[in-house]
Amino acid sequence: MSVENTIRVRLLNHSMMAIESNPSQQQELREYFSFYVENYRFIPAYRNRKWDGKIKLYNQVTRELNVGLYDQLRKFCADRFYPLQIVDNEEYGIPLQKNKVNHPHLVEFLKSLDAPFETRDYQYDAIAHGIENKRCILLSPTGSGKSFIIYNLLRWYLDNHEEKALIIVPTTSLVEQMYKDFEEYGFDVTTNCHTVYSGKDKNTDKRVVISTWQSIYKLRGDWFEQFGAVFGDEVHGFKAKSLSGIMNKSKNAEYRFGTTGTLDGTETNKLVLEGLFGPVFTVTTTVKLQESKQLANLDIKVMLLRYHNDICHEMQGKTYQEEIDYIVTNEKRNNFISNLSLSLEGNTLVLFQFVEKHGKVLYDLIENKSEEDRKVFYVSGEVDTSDREQIRNIVEKQKNAIIVASLGTFSTGINIKNLHNIVFATPSKSQIKVLQSIGRGLRKSNRDTVLYDIADDFHVKSHKNFTLRHSAERIKIYTKQGFKYKIYPINIK
Repeated sequence: MSVENTIRVRLLNHSMMAIESNPSQQQELREYFSFYVENYRFIPAYRNRKWDGKIKLYNQVTRELNVGLYDQLRKFCADRFYPLQIVDNEEYGIPLQKNKVNHPHLVEFLKSLDAPFETRDYQYDAIAHGIENKRCILLSPTGSGKSFIIYNLLRWYLDNHEEKALIIVPTTSLVEQMYKDFEEYGFDVTTNCHTVYSGKDKNTDKRVVISTWQSIYKLRGDWFEQFGAVFGDEVHGFKAKSLSGIMNKSKNAEYRFGTTGTLDGTETNKLVLEGLFGPVFTVTTTVKLQESKQLANLDIKVMLLRYHNDICHEMQGKTYQEEIDYIVTNEKRNNFISNLSLSLEGNTLVLFQFVEKHGKVLYDLIENKSEEDRKVFYVSGEVDTSDREQIRNIVEKQKNAIIVASLGTFSTGINIKNLHNIVFATPSKSQIKVLQSIGRGLRKSNRDTVLYDIADDFHVKSHKNFTLRHSAERIKIYTKQGFKYKIYPINIK
């Protein structure tokens, strides 16, 4: 192969690498590291022919690429028989340098942390993989102990490096939960951890900063340079542009760990996340955790509501939004959901999407019908973070409480250890929302979890309505994940 075809790569910092190649290779790199944005055809810039609908991860002008895509670059070169030459950078080294893990020492170190429970085998493998590779996305389902994996990686990092660590999460509730989890694991959080959200001071001498991405993504680059490690929890929920800004400004962060329960259907594309954090490492699966009795078994009941034929004909030709508006404001449907929720034994989570026209209506119905000694809670973005945390703590001590909560506040990352029933009150086809919501109920308790998936059938002959098609998408997700389900047809008259 001619020397002219050799591609040379050199780290600019721990965020970006420079690629030296010939003009034709530059065009190939541009195409190889491009992908269409989901639903790009409906975005005005594409429809107005001002944009081709693609995100391009390789910058052909600056000839730069995110460091986390180094393995993809190697594959690109190997597939085309292009020689790849690595140029050392005295300050930053070479791409994806690895640590050698001394396993006996690591086992002893983890034991020395004196956590309230032992590290599971798959958690140890994730910790060791992270230490060895310095950067990765840890793909592990809800209930697998992601915060405990983060904690152990964090403690190892703090023990072996002098720089600070940044932990970024998608919601204020998760800031408080992460802080409390670390405290429960035995960490002196008062001395070591600083939380940032809702206008809190961004500057601190403490070694660990826990923040929402919304609170920091607009900060200047020099603020991020203090961190040698960045952890992103529930990274599927981050906006790509904001997350890229944070990670690219964290140019001294040699250690980068992202965690998520699922990558299919993420708002931020998998290739973007790998560029910012590193290659994906699958820690375990929900089915494996259920087989080992570390997660509750899941029983899915699809409650297929069939409406009167006259209504079905009336709904023909309605837009998606018109169909949703009809569903969430339907008195008989809302009564069905409230009666179902009140009939269930154990702690129940009712998830809704629309606050004013659905969530508050459901809460009022359930609250008004409930027995005097039964606790019913309401949670949405309007409820303070501290109040949400208090509700979570109360429910964990209850046996028959009901939480009526918005998807935005309770579908992602919120840990409830004593939840027995989940009711999907609002139709959704989002794989992320479905799987994260299911995860709320799979924490191991003294019984299995039952999911009540409310589906709506307005179909006429072969024409299926929007939300019925969304129900079919959710069933595909259940099948793919190995969850058992049964459909129960119910007439709404």
